[in-house]
Amino acid sequence: VTLDVQAICQDTTLTQELLKEGFHRDLLVKVELGVVGEDVGGCAVAARTFLPPGVYVDPYELASLQQHNLTKAVLIPDVIDVEAPEYLATDLLVLLYMEPDRRCSRCFRAALPVHGRYHRPAEDSEEALIVLKSPEVLVCCCDNRLSTECWKSAEVEAPCSGKNISPCQWYSVRHKPTYEELVLQVPVGLRQHSSLVCVVTLLATVLCSSLILAAVCKYGHFS
Repeated sequence: VTLDVQAICQDTTLTQELLKEGFHRDLLVKVELGVVGEDVGGCAVAARTFLPPGVYVDPYELASLQQHNLTKAVLIPDVIDVEAPEYLATDLLVLLYMEPDRRCSRCFRAALPVHGRYHRPAEDSEEALIVLKSPEVLVCCCDNRLSTECWKSAEVEAPCSGKNISPCQWYSVRHKPTYEELVLQVPVGLRQHSSLVCVVTLLATVLCSSLILAAVCKYGHFS
């Protein structure tokens, strides 16, 4: 019996990477379950990750993607201030549901659009570094009796999939992340440029206001 359990309880591997550049990125997560000799086709796999204040998920964008079955995720909290800067924001918990990868019977993947928040101006660096830690891998096998000797119960109040309304039993899977942390680089301003930015902003505001006022005086109809 011990040999059978060891054969099943191989380490799950997880990789995550950031696509695109700048403030608007895609977080790609891939999982390969370390389960040998069993069918995982009836299981749901999710990545439970905490996003720091420097990055957020747009709930309106996510709702649009979910409507077209492109991404499925649960945000906690579900009300997010997308305009808040990094120093006024809070952590965000995301439960990202993953889809089976056709190229591998035990592989799952999902992509989540994430956005960097504005940071305070820096002294000597034009980039802020945001650390994204490796997520927790969760498995829910609601449709079959997959062995769970090497998994531990996870306290997650969420359905296994969109078909189930009530929460079901999730298990936390031991995994080996390719990298413990992923670093997101976000452009920031320099403090020594503050005076220049203020002057240019003021001049642009005065110029635009003057053009609007001139247009109103020339083409406006006043009774």
